[in-house]
Amino acid sequence: MAQNQNSLEDRIHELENVRALRELVDHFSILADKKEVWKQTELFTKEATVDSYVNGALTSSLKGTQEIGGAFEAFLANFETVYHSNGQHVVSIKGTHAEGTLYCRVDLISNENGKKINNASAVCYKDEYVFENGKWLIAKRTSNFVWTDRKELNQ
Repeated sequence: MAQNQNSLEDRIHELENVRALRELVDHFSILADKKEVWKQTELFTKEATVDSYVNGALTSSLKGTQEIGGAFEAFLANFETVYHSNGQHVVSIKGTHAEGTLYCRVDLISNENGKKINNASAVCYKDEYVFENGKWLIAKRTSNFVWTDRKELNQ
């Protein structure tokens, strides 16, 4: 194992940033689950972009917090329950910029003709982060929906 040549202060600073970035993506997911979309937009830079892909095809491209918030709000209105389970999160930090990959399972529960339908997806987020005004923000999020499954929930 190679010995880390960085100072203790540098290593602590990096760990603090890794932790802050994890809290950023977890907070994003919690706000989605609560459908607090406009609070979610505060986690983005003003000119942030969100691109979504399903089966490798671009399905939406959003720019700026107003467009992102409006689209998220309209989409989440289709579901009674929203539930994100975040998994692995790996980041690379270079000064005030960082890149990250987050794996997430998303369950979206709708009510269709009195039946609860679970729309489950595995999502791989590729993020670009910027440290602005004392906090990390999402500058770009690319959502890759790897698989989806739709079925009635047994109640």
